[in-house]
Amino acid sequence: MNHPRVSVALATMLIACAVPIAAQQASAKDPATTTDTSTNPHAVQPERPTVATHAGTVAAGWLEIETGFEHDRTDPNTSQISTPTVVKIGLASHAQLSVFASVVKPPTGSARSGDLAIGVKWRLVDDAPIVGDFAVLPAIKFPTGSAETGTTTTDASLLLISSHDFGGVAMDINAGYTHRSGDGTHAPTSAALWTVSFGGPFGGPVGWVAECYGYPATSGAAGQSSIVALLAGPTLSVRLWLAIDAGVIIPVTGPQPRALYAGGVYNVGQLWGPRP
Repeated sequence: MNHPRVSVALATMLIACAVPIAAQQASAKDPATTTDTSTNPHAVQPERPTVATHAGTVAAGWLEIETGFEHDRTDPNTSQISTPTVVKIGLASHAQLSVFASVVKPPTGSARSGDLAIGVKWRLVDDAPIVGDFAVLPAIKFPTGSAETGTTTTDASLLLISSHDFGGVAMDINAGYTHRSGDGTHAPTSAALWTVSFGGPFGGPVGWVAECYGYPATSGAAGQSSIVALLAGPTLSVRLWLAIDAGVIIPVTGPQPRALYAGGVYNVGQLWGPRP
């Protein structure tokens, strides 16, 4: 089964995806604010309900929850709704546990849970030449959803993440690969993605995000042609620990439906460790 925007496997690997984009002990900043998140672990790190994600990690011992809503319309009579969610827990100064889940309302039938994925984002370097802040995100997805809301496969994926800050404008570059179990009937046995995302301040607590992403063509019974799409929308920093956003997704090539999305990220607080 192919998700109207991307396969469910890739969506759960990213959120916001992106996912979704920062309560870390690094040098990144939330593009919607002027807060340096390296000095305040309670500042949110929204990854947005987009394809791209950033190299930042939640501070060790802190919990952050991000969820999004997306409405995909493939034609005037067919649509799908999904609510990708990621729970982020800081394991160490440069490592973050991410648990991905979703609820999917397919074009026909009732809403049901999708597949579950678990990954660890590991930030390898900060402010390095060429790659900037660089992280890897290996993840495993389990076939916990139904045939309508998941891929019925166990997936292993690896995402490479490069993040930069150009005078307050954030740029995130991602490249990923997924290998799946099965014979390719329900989902291609392999898939890849790329994305380039930008975000920055607009005025006060309001910011913006813009992104171009793509999925190379896949083969097999569930294969599809390549996809390239654009995404854009505003962001709003409600509080240091709470941010929301919304936007549109516009297809450029391939079977990408037009879509609307909205999302929010909440830094719950510290679970363990010395008080900052």
